[in-house]
This record gives sequence, structure tokens and C-alpha cells, in this order.
Amino acid sequence: MRERGKKLYQKTVLNNGLRVVTRTMPKTQSVSICIFVAVGSRYETDSQAGISHFVEHMLFRGTERRPTSRDISEAVERVGGILNGGTDRESTMFWCKVACQHFTLALDVLSDMILNSKLSTDDIEKERQVIIEEINMSNDEPSSRVGNLVEELLYSGNSLGRDIIGSKKTVSAITRDDLAKYIAARYKPASTVVSIAGGLEHKDAVEAVERCFGAWRNVGRTSPPKPYIEKTAKRVAIERRDIEQTHLCLAFPGLSIFDPQRFTIDMMNVVLGCGMSCRLFSEVRDKLGLAYNVQSFSDHLWDTGSFIVYAGVDTAKAELALEAIIKQLQRFCWEPLSCEELTKAKEMSKGQMVLRLEDSRHMAGWLGGQEVRTGRILTVKEVSFLVDAVTIDDIQKLAEQLVDISRFRLSVVGPQKKVAPLKKLVGA
Repeated sequence: MRERGKKLYQKTVLNNGLRVVTRTMPKTQSVSICIFVAVGSRYETDSQAGISHFVEHMLFRGTERRPTSRDISEAVERVGGILNGGTDRESTMFWCKVACQHFTLALDVLSDMILNSKLSTDDIEKERQVIIEEINMSNDEPSSRVGNLVEELLYSGNSLGRDIIGSKKTVSAITRDDLAKYIAARYKPASTVVSIAGGLEHKDAVEAVERCFGAWRNVGRTSPPKPYIEKTAKRVAIERRDIEQTHLCLAFPGLSIFDPQRFTIDMMNVVLGCGMSCRLFSEVRDKLGLAYNVQSFSDHLWDTGSFIVYAGVDTAKAELALEAIIKQLQRFCWEPLSCEELTKAKEMSKGQMVLRLEDSRHMAGWLGGQEVRTGRILTVKEVSFLVDAVTIDDIQKLAEQLVDISRFRLSVVGPQKKVAPLKKLVGA
């Protein structure tokens, strides 16, 4: 075993390569376990689309010791705990939060799921239908659909542009053998992080993880996904639907999680689209009355990223709303932020981080998510320092580099008939 200690967390690497990261929170009555596996939708081939998400679902379906999904969920829920999971583009997570005295039970359930899934043929067919209904639900929801469309435009020709869930065609074709081979190839201890936060000491946590995962011997690391190369096939996607609103996403390529300027673009995002006092909310909703929901997101992946603005607007005013959004983006380029606005954004960002990390579930996710994706865990103090280091000039220079109409992507879902004016606004 190799160990490393820091003020915020402690880390131990087991002999099989599994990383255990913990944070003791003495005043917390709960303990949360997040298990991250370095596999997600960007690892998949076109024919495998959705298999990472399918595997995640199947690991909740039953083991020899807990034969049914109810047996798994009830083991945790009967002691008041919460159990869930999720699949992203670059990682898959399984998590459980329980009162401290039930920690060993929670870890046993999670390890049993990951190492001993039955992959019953009957369960696979049932879960296949569940996932197809999840696809239907996502497609029926305009705000979800418009987001998927803009990501297809952003990451054209790459697995990053596909819906994480997959399609009905690919999900319908996945077999038990496909699932078993994918688990064998991708679920390995050296590519897995067990992150634990709450009322538990590091030594006790490591000993428990060693008991549950120490015999896991699927050696090696998973092969990396294909690197992302930007390709622009088309920049606008319109999907007409007979609904009340027009939903739109305006996006442009952002920054990698390893890019030193990622905290600069994050400050842009806070100023533009986070909270009820942000520029988009103040201008598009409060002043112009064009939208109920308008917000922005900055996403960071290993070798790329994105900046996305979403709004649901009155169809007759979609052009006016899009014009207002573009104006607020371009404003970063020609009008420096005030010191007051930047200070507010920094304090908001740091304050929200601190509030989230009071919860053991968020602390475990914060630690494990960084470790599995970057191999380096930034402390709250380090992040705060990087946030505070962002200057007005940094934001303006980065905006001049990134806010380029020729790189804008626009997706629209709704009853919009006049699309030419929208395309013109983004130079398409």
C-alpha cells in the first residue's frame, strides 16, 4: 500500500491499484461512499452506444447474495440510507449515504454490486425496456432534447456527441455477452476510485475497503478513449414540435479540465448565467420578460469542453431572446467587468463550494471525481486561490478568444417556423 496525507483528504493505493480517498468529517453523523470507474460514453464505439449506462443499470439488478434489485435497494433503505448511480461521458459512479454505524453494510452492498453482478438474461431484457423508456422520456422533454442536439453539433463525429443513454437501436442490440465483456475490459481496480467522506477515520475506511475489494484482480488500466478533434459539420439543428415554447441552446467550444484558464471561463459563467442576479436572468427575464428559465453552463472534459446557454422562450420572441443572449456573450469582449461584479462572482463561487461540501455526499463526490478524472485533488483552499487569481483582463481576453460567432452552435426545439432569422444571428 502507498499512502499520502493532506489536510483535506487522505489517500491510500491498495496493492491491486485501487485508490481509496477519504475525508474525516468529525461532526457529521453520516458517511457517504462514492465509487468512480473511469469509463463512460466516450469510451464506446458507435455500435456500443449506451453500453456504459446499460452496465450501470445492470449492476443494480442483482447478485448471488442479493438476487433481485429489491434485495439490493432494501438492504440500504431498511437502515434509512440512499443508494444510486450515474453515468457520464468520462466516468461512472455508484454511491451510497448512510448513518455512520451502517458504513460496512453500505460498502458491502456496493462492492457486491460491482464485483458480483449476475447479469441475468431476464433482468437484461427488463432493464433494456426500462432504458428505452428513459430514452423516450428524454426525447419527449424539450429542454433535454435541445441539449442533446447542441452536443451533437459541438462534438460532431465523436462519441462525445452521442447521447450518454444511447439510442433505441444500439440499446436493443446489446447482448449479455457484450455487457460481460465490457465489464471485464473496463471495470478494473487500477481505474477505480473509492471515495469516502463522513464520520469515519481513514485507517478504518481503508481496512474495510481492503476486505471488500482487496481480492479484485482484474489487472491493468482501461485503454484511453479516442482523443477529441474538433470538426464542424453543421452549426444549427432545428426540430419542430407542436409545443407551447421554443427551447434553444446556444453553445461554443470551451476548455479542458486541465486548462489553466478553466477557472476564468467558470467566472464568466457565474457572471452570465448563475443565480437570479446574473446578467442573463436580469436582462432576458427581468428586463425583457422573454423567458422563465434562462441559464448557462461551463463543462470541462479531458481534452475539450463547452459553454452552453439554455432558454425556454415565447416562440414569437425567440429571435429577440437569441439576440439578447448573443449580446450578453459579446459584451464580455468589449466591456470590462466592474470590480464589484467580479468580486460578487468569486464570492458566490467560493461560497457555493463551501456550502456543498458541508454534506458528506458532495465531499465524497468532490474528492473522487477529481481523482478519477485528473489524478490530482485540489483542496478548497487551492481552488479558492485560483478563483481569486482571475482578473478582469483575464476574462476579457478569454472572451475575445472564445466568443466567436463562427464557432457558435445553435439548437432549437419547438414550433418555430421562421428559422432563417435565427440562423442569421449565428452566421449560419
